Amino acid sequence: MAKPNRKEEKERLRQARLDAEKRASSGQRRKLLVGYVIAGVLALAVIVGIVVAVAGGGGAEGEAHILAVSGDTNDLKPDERDGTAPPEQQEFDLATAAKAANCTLREDLPDEGNTHLEEGDSPPDYKTNPPTSGNHITPPLQQADGAYLDPAEPINYVHSMEHGRILLQYSPDLPEADQLELRGLYDDMFSGALMFPNPDMPFDVAMTSWQNLLGCDTYEGAATLDAIRSFGIEKFGDSPEDVNAFGPLEIETTPATPGEGD
Repeated sequence: MAKPNRKEEKERLRQARLDAEKRASSGQRRKLLVGYVIAGVLALAVIVGIVVAVAGGGGAEGEAHILAVSGDTNDLKPDERDGTAPPEQQEFDLATAAKAANCTLREDLPDEGNTHLEEGDSPPDYKTNPPTSGNHITPPLQQADGAYLDPAEPINYVHSMEHGRILLQYSPDLPEADQLELRGLYDDMFSGALMFPNPDMPFDVAMTSWQNLLGCDTYEGAATLDAIRSFGIEKFGDSPEDVNAFGPLEIETTPATPGEGD
């Protein structure tokens, strides 16, 4: 039987995440997105022949979910705050969710390059803010998966996006209560994702992946959370390079299945 191509496998990943998300109940809302990564990583394994460790050593450390195997912390302080548990997702369509939250959605932006730069090199003049592609730091200095209290350098996190990561960024001027709501949502979606403040972008909240940007001028609570989750479902793994190139993702939950608890 012919091996499925990358486009077909990516669509299977997206549909698996959507189906599982819709089945998730309030008792299973922790890590709503991370469970779906299992389907994506296994699908990618068919194509690239990688070996995925679903559980075991090398996992995320502490409440900040720092995954050391995925890169370098670059001396950023981890965010170990207790977040606020998010409400259940109400809107799953990305375009609809973005509009409801008054966010700007920009998809399939130009690829600005992917040349590796050495430590100390001048950063590129990225054409979007936050950046969504472009030349970036050489391995292993890409920003490791995790939540941070310090801003990350674009030259470091652009490389993370090239390998399928999704980035949740917020203005440091956002009220603490709103930051903790975002922090609680991150607990639901931390595998293959980074979270950090960004004082230089023109948004209260932004989500980025390789060549994709969701920019929210203001934080609108549950509506913004729905837009973030919809972006994560749609855009995780949407990248030119293997998601698992930096090492296996740590998967702690599985998608809900019909008939499991409420």
